[in-house]
Amino acid sequence: MTDPNSIPAAAALAGRVAIVTGSTSGIGLGVAHALAAEGATIVVNGLGAADAIAAVCADLARHGTEIVFEDANLLDPAGAAGLVTATLARFGRVDILVNNAGIQHVSPIESFPVEKWDAILALNLSAAFHTIRTAFAPMKAAGFGRIVNIASAHALVASPFKSAYVAAKHGILGLGKTVALEGATHGITCNAICPGYVWTPLVENQIADTAKARGIDRDAVINDVLLAAQTSKRFVTVAEVGALAAFLCGPGGGSVTGAALAMDGGWTAH
Repeated sequence: MTDPNSIPAAAALAGRVAIVTGSTSGIGLGVAHALAAEGATIVVNGLGAADAIAAVCADLARHGTEIVFEDANLLDPAGAAGLVTATLARFGRVDILVNNAGIQHVSPIESFPVEKWDAILALNLSAAFHTIRTAFAPMKAAGFGRIVNIASAHALVASPFKSAYVAAKHGILGLGKTVALEGATHGITCNAICPGYVWTPLVENQIADTAKARGIDRDAVINDVLLAAQTSKRFVTVAEVGALAAFLCGPGGGSVTGAALAMDGGWTAH
């Protein structure tokens, strides 16, 4: 009898090792599921209570691949680099790197807390630099690498009261394009996925701040702010983001590099 948890022989990412940051919830968890379903070993990293993280890893393991958790503090440059070096020490390779971890703060520019600016830039942008910098040489040596940066529609357009987030997401596009050029002859691709609003804890947590900043209620934030520009009038799903990430990391994505791929319900088509 076939083991229902076994990885199909044709799984596109069988034998690959993938780091997915911010993968204990939200988009990162959706990406981790998509990559694990294609056979990749997943290195999970993110926040949460120990029992919750154990449950996440157990659920990911149902795909039949190895799942490990690395407790690295990505706000610290040494922690971000250490996530990659720990993976290399354990598995001897890093084939896929998905930089997803992020935080948000909504505030008018004149009162935007300096410590929030520093933290958002550190996690949403600088952490990606440190993980990529550490993974790049081993990927070059292997002749293969897939780097996916989870950006945002806010990497392409701006919104009021999100100065740090918009700056970081615009920055990660420039970082990714540079990495794509440097990796192009070494079998390494680097792309950015730019989702519109996805229903995640990050979005849920900013609704109250947005309501306060704009002087409106929760329903108005959802309908008149979050989904106002998404022509589809629905939230992007984590499964959709995961599916695109899996494509980019698989055989079909080999010639896609340096791209900013909008999946925003038509937001940036305006």
